[in-house]
Amino acid sequence: MTRANCPRCGGRLARDNDSGRCAPCQAAERDRLSSPPAVPASFWEHGPVRQALAERHLGRVIRAYRYHPYHGRNPLPQTVVAGWLGITQAQLSRVENGPPLVHLDRLTHWATLLGIPASRLWFTLPGRLPVPPPQPAENTPPDLDQPMATDEGRRALLAGIAAVAAGAGLLGTVAVPRPRRLGSADIVRLNAVLELYRSVDYECGGGLLYREVDRFAQSVYGLLDWSHPEALAPQLVASVAAVRQLAGWTALDAGLHDHAQRHFVAAERAALAADDVLLTARVRYCQARQLQHQRHNRDALATLQLARLQLGSAATPAVSAMLYGAEAASLAALGERRDALTTLGRSTDAFDRVVVDQEPEWMLFYDRGELLAQYGRVYRDLARTDSRYAPEAVRWVREAVAAFGPQNVRSLVLNEVGLCSALFLADDPDQAIVVGRRVIKRAGSLTSRRTVDRVRNLHRDLVKHRPNSAVAAFARELTTLEPQSA
Repeated sequence: MTRANCPRCGGRLARDNDSGRCAPCQAAERDRLSSPPAVPASFWEHGPVRQALAERHLGRVIRAYRYHPYHGRNPLPQTVVAGWLGITQAQLSRVENGPPLVHLDRLTHWATLLGIPASRLWFTLPGRLPVPPPQPAENTPPDLDQPMATDEGRRALLAGIAAVAAGAGLLGTVAVPRPRRLGSADIVRLNAVLELYRSVDYECGGGLLYREVDRFAQSVYGLLDWSHPEALAPQLVASVAAVRQLAGWTALDAGLHDHAQRHFVAAERAALAADDVLLTARVRYCQARQLQHQRHNRDALATLQLARLQLGSAATPAVSAMLYGAEAASLAALGERRDALTTLGRSTDAFDRVVVDQEPEWMLFYDRGELLAQYGRVYRDLARTDSRYAPEAVRWVREAVAAFGPQNVRSLVLNEVGLCSALFLADDPDQAIVVGRRVIKRAGSLTSRRTVDRVRNLHRDLVKHRPNSAVAAFARELTTLEPQSA
């Protein structure tokens, strides 16, 4: 055998060394298989890597990365790199050999993870995606430091929305005469008011909002009896379905499960009558979320699978990602580890194909934060029976918290609850208490009964830490939490 140099450090290799690495570099390689190495600047000058970057195909970049001489004579296995990226080996194979990725969130996340210099990329790194996720749990996420609107401000806002709805003839008041005939402008106004209510729901939860949305939903339902052009009927019925879906969701958030079920049933019937299969799937997703909250995961799973079956080829990537993600959560809760992770991968695959302009407007809520939140739920449930999954649960929930914007106050709080839970499961009770007390402070200012229920459920994940006096005191604090009155 001829002598050669180690491609990593440049040192001379022994004549009998057939690994392509010197002993110190082999040891370093074993230590760093859990995360990508810090490669030198010359790494990106390698011909195949430069060619893949020029082709603007991140999958080929990853393949060239794996085969780079820097890693030794043998390429990095797909299983190792897939683990860094948070996907399966089969998914990485499709990424490397399939069409170029176009979803910016995935591109930026992976490029940052692998340390690809920004100057060599064909897209702009936002700089706000922390990789690895921020570790000091005691640092309050910036979004949660923002003061929420006062209760008086919220009520004034809802009163203003109701006034807009009444002025548009969309609330059944005696002051507004019934028009002789509805037109397309009425549908536009109806949907505009609906979006106003949705924006409030994202911020403060359903407890305060439900009464107003319920009244709006009842009035809008009555529009079906008004005279309107036959061609306008599908749009009108679909808008009615969307309003009833929001009414059901706010009722669920307020802990009014009977009211939620009533609205969801009406929404489902209206969506089916409008022949809107995508909206029907969204309603069934909400029904499944209610079943999950009540821990009826087998029924939730059946509901989600029915929604996917009836969608068929009409499914859009975002709707598919939403359904698969919720399905994975139920599978994990039922202890079906392999199926849960496989289904979670399908959710990610679908999310990578999302083109925002080609999705229904009501799917705009499903962003990268929502996807990461499902990862956190799945790994958290798996960690309850196998502690090896706890660190991954912490990592995914932290990424979800970082991904949500300041307008998603309830989602931020819910994921902070998940982070507290994951930290207890990862045997880090001190950090869990720091996060948990922050959550208690924030959740008490929301009108979401669902959020408060989730906070109280932290009891099940802190059980083994109860001998710790600080944990015992925190457990007592949980019993005093109540949602803000509506």
